[in-house]
Amino acid sequence: MEYLRYAEFLPADYRREPLIEPVATWWPWRGRRVHVARAARPEATVRMLVVHGAGGHAGLVWPFAALAAAESVDAMAIDLPLYGDTVEPAPSSVRYSDWVLLLTEFVRAERESDGRPLIVFGASIGGMLAYEIAARTGAVAHVIATCLLDPADPAARRAAARWSWTGGFAPRLLGSLPPRARRLRVPIRWLADMRNMSLDPALSALCGSDPRGGGVHVPLGFLADFMNYRHTPPEEFTSTPVTLVHPASDRWTPPALSLRFLARISAPTRTVLLENCGHFPIEEPGLSQLATALRGVLADTANVTPPDRR
Repeated sequence: MEYLRYAEFLPADYRREPLIEPVATWWPWRGRRVHVARAARPEATVRMLVVHGAGGHAGLVWPFAALAAAESVDAMAIDLPLYGDTVEPAPSSVRYSDWVLLLTEFVRAERESDGRPLIVFGASIGGMLAYEIAARTGAVAHVIATCLLDPADPAARRAAARWSWTGGFAPRLLGSLPPRARRLRVPIRWLADMRNMSLDPALSALCGSDPRGGGVHVPLGFLADFMNYRHTPPEEFTSTPVTLVHPASDRWTPPALSLRFLARISAPTRTVLLENCGHFPIEEPGLSQLATALRGVLADTANVTPPDRR
């Protein structure tokens, strides 16, 4: 019931009725027991997967999945290794590339078992994960991202780090760590600016102290892998539409960084700046603008042929 702690911060209009409750399911993956929260809708014509970012988990992003479920969408949210309720046998060995591989194989497995079009909604660095999974699988009908933070962009690295001055040399420094040092785990809040997770200090404090989210200890090897990761060049991303729903008042990752990456994508794109929203887009009128954008993507996706599997 972790999602209820975050649902308390929703605007009053979104709390008049209880959120659709997620059902816990489990997916075995390479020795891990991966938690996937679901709101199954067998009658739905469209499905949606929500992917959290650093310091997140399925419960934190469940309000967004619930928005989709309320629109008669088959919705799910996944806990990536280190976070949420996913059972990770070797936390010191988890790397960013493991997240990419897990999501790639999960999306392929979901598409093999269910042919309905699948939207992937990525929050924070989950936006780049959603983008990368679409590029790798060809099995995603639409990408929705609150942020497109490319670690190859020095300005994006400076924004991602808690102290901006570390963004320039962090990839080289972290990349040069010996194997034993890469296994060292440190609190994610030491390195990421969790204080600016939200415009609401109470919500930022909750995110930063959540033992399943922002309170997690992350191996330095994960951070090295993220800082040095090279995503699919946007000029080669040609088929899957991308809708950027970036919070307009984001104090952590400014919209300009995402817009710069989006402008290079060769596929159809659309931008909606969420008014009055911080990095965790939960304020009005931006949240309603997000809901409207989501309905538009759902309507468009329901009327297209699912992408070919590659």
